Amino acid sequence: MTGKREEILDAAVALADERGLAGVSMRAVATAVGVTPMALYPHVGDKAGLLDAMLGRLLSTVRQGAPEMADAADWRTRMRAFATAARGLAAGHPWAASLLFSRPAVAPDAVALVDLFYRALLDAGVPRAHVPRLERLVSTYVLGWIASEAGGRFGPGTLDPRGRRGRHPQRDLPGHSAVAAWLDPPVDWDAEFEADLDDLVRLVESAAARG
Repeated sequence: MTGKREEILDAAVALADERGLAGVSMRAVATAVGVTPMALYPHVGDKAGLLDAMLGRLLSTVRQGAPEMADAADWRTRMRAFATAARGLAAGHPWAASLLFSRPAVAPDAVALVDLFYRALLDAGVPRAHVPRLERLVSTYVLGWIASEAGGRFGPGTLDPRGRRGRHPQRDLPGHSAVAAWLDPPVDWDAEFEADLDDLVRLVESAAARG
């Protein structure tokens, strides 16, 4: 049964890569595998179960792509590896961002990844009561980034549209005027991502120190 389940998930991911998440249906996946839609149910359940399993498959890929997330590594290294691997995953599967945002982490692989993150925060010295909140904060930031990048909001070599907005003739925008010199140049998104991760590390360190 495990082999058939993997075949089904392979087909579902391939369909999403080709058609987007909207193109993944029980019928389309069954056709790709060469079975009837009803034959999928013993392996993945209904459509919600299929999407949960796809999410688990994606997050298992994040774990495999980030061996630095092992407990032996410094917690800062683990946290950065999680964020970088998730960003790389979304680059290969642009539809993944919407799936990650829309579904809870309930598949075994997804839960295991969250557990790795919990352990990193505990090793950082974050009080146990604050670990779930910090995990949600960091995960939401990373998901927001990769969703923006996958959706084209963060385009390589593009000008920040906020700069042009700041020159609107009918608006008094003193904040925009104050930072105008930093709005026009193209943004190095890789450098900005790394700088944001530095800030998140300092945030976790601050939470641990308060605890």
